[in-house]
Amino acid sequence: MATPRFNHQFSISLALSCFFLTTFSFTEDVELTSLLRFKSSIDDPKNSLSAWSNTSSSSSHHCNWTGITCTRAPSLYVSSISLQSLNLSGEISDSVCNLPYLTHLDLSRNSFNQPIPLHLSACLTLETLNLSTNLIWGTIPDQISEFSSLKALDLSSNHVEGKLPEGLGSLLNLQVLNLGSNLLTGLVPNVIGKLRELLVLDLSENSYLVSEIPSSIGKLDKLEHLLLHRSGFHGGIPTSFAGLTSLKVLDLCLNNLTGEITRSLGTSSLKSLVSLDVSQNKLTGSFPGGVCSGKSLVSLSLHSNLFQGSLPSSIGECLSLERLQVQENGFSGEFPVKLWSSPKIKIIRAGDNRFTGQVPESISLASSLEQVEIDNNSFSGEIPHGLGLIKNLYKFSASENKFDGELPTNFCDSPSLSIVNISHNTLSGKIPEIKNCKKLVSLSLAGNGFTGEIPKSLAELHVLTYLDLSANKLTGSIPRELQSLKLALFNVSYNKLSGEVPPSLVSGLPASFLQGNPGLCGPGLPRSSCSSGRSSFRIALLLVLICLTLALAASFFISYRYYKKKAQCKSAWRSEFYYPLRLTEQELMKAVNESSPSDLYVLSLSTGELIAVRKLVNSRNISSKALKAEVRTVAKIRHKNVIRILGFCFTDELIFLIYEHAQNGSLHDTLSNPGGGDQLQWGVRLKIALGVAQALAYISKDYEPHLLHRNLKSRNILLDKDFEPKISDFALDHIVGEAAFQTYYSCYTAPENNYSKKATEEMDVYSFGVVLLELVTGQRAEEGESLDIVKQVRRKINLTNGAAQVLDQKILSDSCQSDMLKTLDIALNCIAVAAEKRPSLLQVIKALEGIIISSASTEKLPVSA
Repeated sequence: MATPRFNHQFSISLALSCFFLTTFSFTEDVELTSLLRFKSSIDDPKNSLSAWSNTSSSSSHHCNWTGITCTRAPSLYVSSISLQSLNLSGEISDSVCNLPYLTHLDLSRNSFNQPIPLHLSACLTLETLNLSTNLIWGTIPDQISEFSSLKALDLSSNHVEGKLPEGLGSLLNLQVLNLGSNLLTGLVPNVIGKLRELLVLDLSENSYLVSEIPSSIGKLDKLEHLLLHRSGFHGGIPTSFAGLTSLKVLDLCLNNLTGEITRSLGTSSLKSLVSLDVSQNKLTGSFPGGVCSGKSLVSLSLHSNLFQGSLPSSIGECLSLERLQVQENGFSGEFPVKLWSSPKIKIIRAGDNRFTGQVPESISLASSLEQVEIDNNSFSGEIPHGLGLIKNLYKFSASENKFDGELPTNFCDSPSLSIVNISHNTLSGKIPEIKNCKKLVSLSLAGNGFTGEIPKSLAELHVLTYLDLSANKLTGSIPRELQSLKLALFNVSYNKLSGEVPPSLVSGLPASFLQGNPGLCGPGLPRSSCSSGRSSFRIALLLVLICLTLALAASFFISYRYYKKKAQCKSAWRSEFYYPLRLTEQELMKAVNESSPSDLYVLSLSTGELIAVRKLVNSRNISSKALKAEVRTVAKIRHKNVIRILGFCFTDELIFLIYEHAQNGSLHDTLSNPGGGDQLQWGVRLKIALGVAQALAYISKDYEPHLLHRNLKSRNILLDKDFEPKISDFALDHIVGEAAFQTYYSCYTAPENNYSKKATEEMDVYSFGVVLLELVTGQRAEEGESLDIVKQVRRKINLTNGAAQVLDQKILSDSCQSDMLKTLDIALNCIAVAAEKRPSLLQVIKALEGIIISSASTEKLPVSA
């Protein structure tokens, strides 16, 4: 009797197995078809999805394809597609919504150029959608609420614009919302407070947002990361923030926030806080000590505000603290002593305050310390011996304080030490022999009371580039051994030195760096009787003439090669556009025939549309794939002061970058045209300066990958119909190659470019300083080879002993003279010979903003966001 029952159960099991196998096979076919349809809508220039093919090989099962992750639910199904950074473009098809268990779709860091793909809301199981760093454009519609299953939505670093819709409040499962680095406008709606599951909220780097911070954000008690930096937020920090008990990272920097923060951040409820950044706002009052109550704080940035009072001593008890930045405030009182010996502290920046106290010997216990910047305070006492015991110390800058006594003999013993600035204190005694800090690049001991001779051991510091020993009481001669160093700055003015100046040591540097030493003799000095000096001067002059001859010959060769190629240019042209353009070959060739290399040519299309075309020589014959990748990198930049790249065309010989048209041409043209400079009244010029500085800061610090301009000049600053500046021609070295890019250097180029192989932000700051000189003086830096605006301005200021003589007389008035002089001062700091003495871009922005804000109340100047 048991046999029939057994056969019956066996039959049922067999039937179920067949059913599941059939279902699995059917689902597998659906997945395969869906993935292949998805691939067919994508452009894949690198052939990264070559494994996505319909073959019978078991090794080519779609679960083994690039970017595909499968899971058992209960059988093997596709759960995740991750195709980031593959240079993909085309259309994002909704065929992936046929994958029944798909929860994760990541297409970030590609070149998809379309509106937000709302059709993906049909993916009912989708929990994570990452389309960041593409070319997604358009507004966020209310239909975004249809993505009801989403837990993470990342649309950052795109062209998303317009207002945030109320429909966002319906995404109740959302844990991550990242809309940073877009073009959002208007107010942030209170419906954000309905997203009670949020862990991460990022609305940063949306400069067109003009909104107060919604108090409803304080209801998000699960929130761990709140990133609102570099946007247009104003008003106070909501008191409801005290309810963000899970908050770990709060970044509100670079906004227009005002008021005190004691009530919102001063409670002990923020026990989980790891990083707090409220820098570069207009916050006032004293800073609350309760922030460190959780003992978890790693980074605290309060710099560039209006804080006053003492810094709470409780901050010294934050044993996890690694970075403290409180510079550029009005803090006073004794600096928290325990911070100096904190075991994890790496960075202390407290300059431009009124701090008092001493740097204790216990600083040697701060074994992780890398940077100390406490310039322009009232610190006193001796430089501690313990400073030389910190192995990781990279920078110690304590100028303009009240330090006294002699330098300890080991002050430069840290093997990592690269920058030392203890100028303008009251230090005395001899400068110790310096041998151990082999990485020292910059040493400034100016404005103290040092005596004795210049140590010959300085010559053993082979990377030393900047040496400032001015305004001391040094005696003896300048050691000839120092000629082995490649010094960009060597200032020994106003000492008691004597003897012959080693000519090669000061070649190309201003004679003012030697003045105030009546006993010195040599070229350019009052006592020029040193015969060897005259001989060296003649040699130097001969070298200059040789270099000029070689430069002219090289220029002739490049021009000949270019025009020869132009005559032979018959290769087909290819193109890639990021915006709809109807550009014919005939229109493009018009730009070829009517412009010279690197000219920016305004082209009128048959549609009536105006575009700007920059022609470059493709001297390295870069491949099509590599060129597309390089141009896409810069084309993805979104900032109101960066010109949009609409696309590009190229042949084997030439590259044409296509920019949006700027109605008012370049800054150079406007300043050069008769009456053009009059159009640019002082308020407009200030707005242009600030916009250019903000754009440079964005591409070098906020955009990924970080880029340097390297070719900033007034010809590359375009002005729209409202005279809003837009920088162009940035990062050309990435497109044409370093060798070809060298031909673009001009009188805007920093002096260290002559010997440094590495491009730096300081070089861009120098170029920006030259542009500032043009705006302040009304002169052009490229009017002729005989004119060097930097030298001319410095010379005129020194001869007339009055900076007002260099201001542009066409726009000068009593109401703006003070602001023009302040801006001139910024420009002179930017063109400092020593790169380390130039301000950072963020410091420049802060200074310009201060001038604009102080002027707005009297002249109604346009304040740029």
